[in-house]
Amino acid sequence: MTDDAYLFLADSAPGSGWQGTPVSLVGELECLETPAVRAWLDAHETDAASPALRIVPPEQTGMIPEDAERLPVPLDGEELERVRRAGATDPVAAVEEELLAYRDSKEGRDDLLHKALAAGIPAHRIVELSGVDPTALPTPPRP
Repeated sequence: MTDDAYLFLADSAPGSGWQGTPVSLVGELECLETPAVRAWLDAHETDAASPALRIVPPEQTGMIPEDAERLPVPLDGEELERVRRAGATDPVAAVEEELLAYRDSKEGRDDLLHKALAAGIPAHRIVELSGVDPTALPTPPRP
């Protein structure tokens, strides 16, 4: 696994399946203003607003189609969180938002942790978002 996110150009063919998150859904990213990214976009005759330009976080780089044009890009922590949330499925994204909000409140902690585990959010991600001690996590529900 790499520590960089990846920009890539999605295949627009029907039936090509999930292909990352459109950059336009993530918002502004500092890397889009770098000379390397600008040159890469120019070389592919596209720009940051193109619906074909997609991004994936480091843990999803294995899902980039093998033949896709790609470019590794470093993201800061806040940008990486936006990429992850923009690419998450709606129920998971909603629970992740709650976990982020939990950092400011202890109310309903156990219910929220159970909800996150039931939504399929991995324990390490729950710890990262909520700031709880890993030993405070309840036992995940059994399928």
